[in-house]
Amino acid sequence: MQFPYQLVAKGTYSLKNVRLETGFEYHEAEVIRTKTDLFNIEIEEGKIKAVKTNDPGSDTMDAKGLLMLPAFRDMHIHLDKTLYGLPWQALSPKRRTVKDMIAYEQEIIPELLKTSVERGEQLISLLQHYGTHFARTHFNIDPTSGLNSLENLEKALEHKKDAFKAELVAFPQHGLYYTDTAPLMKEAAQLKSVGFIGGLDPFSIDGNIEKVLDFTIQLALDHKKGIDIHLHEAGESGMKTINYLIDKAIENPQLQGKTFISHAFALGHLSKIETERIAERLAEGKVGIASSVPFRGTVMPIPVLKKYGVDVLIGNDNVQDYWSTFGSGNMLQKANLIAELYGYETEFELSRTLEFATQSTLPLDDHGKQQWPKTGDEASIVLADASCSAEAVSRISKIEALMDSGNLFWRH
Repeated sequence: MQFPYQLVAKGTYSLKNVRLETGFEYHEAEVIRTKTDLFNIEIEEGKIKAVKTNDPGSDTMDAKGLLMLPAFRDMHIHLDKTLYGLPWQALSPKRRTVKDMIAYEQEIIPELLKTSVERGEQLISLLQHYGTHFARTHFNIDPTSGLNSLENLEKALEHKKDAFKAELVAFPQHGLYYTDTAPLMKEAAQLKSVGFIGGLDPFSIDGNIEKVLDFTIQLALDHKKGIDIHLHEAGESGMKTINYLIDKAIENPQLQGKTFISHAFALGHLSKIETERIAERLAEGKVGIASSVPFRGTVMPIPVLKKYGVDVLIGNDNVQDYWSTFGSGNMLQKANLIAELYGYETEFELSRTLEFATQSTLPLDDHGKQQWPKTGDEASIVLADASCSAEAVSRISKIEALMDSGNLFWRH
């Protein structure tokens, strides 16, 4: 995938015939339609300067009635390791466990690193193709990679900086102590570009939940970083890890709102009462969940988590690599999958589901009041071939233009 857009404007400029959502239409207290209208949008130095009444005769760029939505954000992905850009390869039936995959990575990483800059750029282009301008990306820190995965990822991001931004998670994919990775994690934690300290299945990989989490938490506290750990473990060890991390977040308020558990599949195997209880605790500790959906038959309790105010972030995770055959790079598709999984089918429900692509920002609040865009908002948007958010989610509508911090790119 080459970059599918052409830069057509930056700095200060205006757009006409921009379709924005303006409210809901009701029948007997039920939302039956989303109302929209056309507007002029003024952009100035990366911000939305003004939203004005449409002037179709103005000498400005024509948005052609396309629907303006907040640009999408992928909050769990591995940009540093992908087979995208290489010949097609499905998963091998021989590698079943995380430890199997660690051994396999140790074999293939040296060769993959030779082309990881180019493949990282191609994967970013794929995300942009579908309207994503921002990602939280994990990168391998392990004795095989050293800091090379990070260095190559930073090169790819530098080449794409005009239309893509990222926050970085140092991820000990091969375990902290299962391989000698703890010293490398200490080194990575000192780097300004690294925003989060990652982790991996502390019990099944390293054999000690407290030792691993205490190291991870202290590293985050010492260097003022967030935490985002991978937790695939279900059952007792999975829940013990989740509860331990919540306890530590409650003890250390500076970690609240900056601590995330990626996947947390243990939550998908609880009773209704247990699910409600842990959702309440996650909300109390302001510990978020970041994941992809669906995942091999595990349906996460996203509606319950949202009900209690837990921050739920969604991403593509692995895009067509040796961990997963799937992963399209399309955040609208992820929102669509969530709608189908949880039965979000009405105009109102579908419009709310867009938040899983934008990561919370919606044009209308729950009462149909316009809340985006406003003067001063970041000028990072997409123009979609859809009449409203609900249609965009339901039909996975085509993205015709992507704007990142005022830089407007139009599809070729």
